[in-house]
Amino acid sequence: MRDAITLRAVMIMAGVLLLQLAFALSYMGALHNPRPHKIALDVVAPAVVSPGLVERINALPNEPLNATAVSDKAQAEKRLLDRSSSAALVVRPAARADILMIASAGGPSVADATEQIVQKIEKAQLRAVQVEDIRPPAKGDGNGVSSFYLVLSWTIGGYLAASALNMAAGSKRPSLKRTSVRLAAMVPYAVVSGIGGAIIVGPVLHSLPGAFWDLVGLGVLIVLAGATVGVALQSLAGTVGLGLTILTFTVLGNPSSGGIYPAALLPPFWAAIGQALPPGAGTTAVRNTVYFDGHDTAGAVWILIAWVFGGVLVAVVSALLRDRREQARHGVEPA
Repeated sequence: MRDAITLRAVMIMAGVLLLQLAFALSYMGALHNPRPHKIALDVVAPAVVSPGLVERINALPNEPLNATAVSDKAQAEKRLLDRSSSAALVVRPAARADILMIASAGGPSVADATEQIVQKIEKAQLRAVQVEDIRPPAKGDGNGVSSFYLVLSWTIGGYLAASALNMAAGSKRPSLKRTSVRLAAMVPYAVVSGIGGAIIVGPVLHSLPGAFWDLVGLGVLIVLAGATVGVALQSLAGTVGLGLTILTFTVLGNPSSGGIYPAALLPPFWAAIGQALPPGAGTTAVRNTVYFDGHDTAGAVWILIAWVFGGVLVAVVSALLRDRREQARHGVEPA
């Protein structure tokens, strides 16, 4: 046993087990029981009806909707397309049915949840609901999750490429020179990954048609976020660093990203962290770029840039300090 399994191997297996259990807990904890919470709903109604209706909607148990009165249908449609709201209820007293406007390309699950809640409200008032989907997903993106899976492939590819470089070098001590070369090597890899992903979801599968070069740029950022953080954490902690990268991007980042269920349907912890991590920021940026003319993407892009910058900074500083310690240990005056 001692010859076949070393203490280091046992410790790595224990780490893998913890990562596996964390994976199960995070995914099932986030996705096992989606409950709507404060889904942004605009309400268009006559002046005598609007205040009372908005108040009743906001007083629903567990606050599934967050209603706001707007002046007319045109304003509600504009707010829906610039991602200020998730749905809009247009009350028509002279008709038998009111209109519920949705944009299911922004997340079919939140659109479905809103429709179910509004139908119950209207049924209690003996009225019907007519659903208008003003921005559905593309034909090749029937379930609306192509953005999530594209970002998933980019993030995983980024940190696995960093890990592959580390292993190919025999896990040699990441000096400043080696770290700089590894970081530089991630740039062409990210460019090719961005172009390849955009080709697959665009001309090949027609899942996310349009905005080709915008997708390429986002792909480069997302891959670099995974790659630079991967280099940084492996520079700091070696093999454990790969586990920390997987924990950040896959275990925590993917279920909270909004790709399957948007933040309005997630438990508080996952809703809070989702858009601060690269998978969530990337999914929002890709989805809004393709379907909503780039509205509400600036914050997500800056988050991705911050992760890239942070990864480079940590990797370089860690390698520099390590070089200085090595030089001091061998009696060499640091440059």
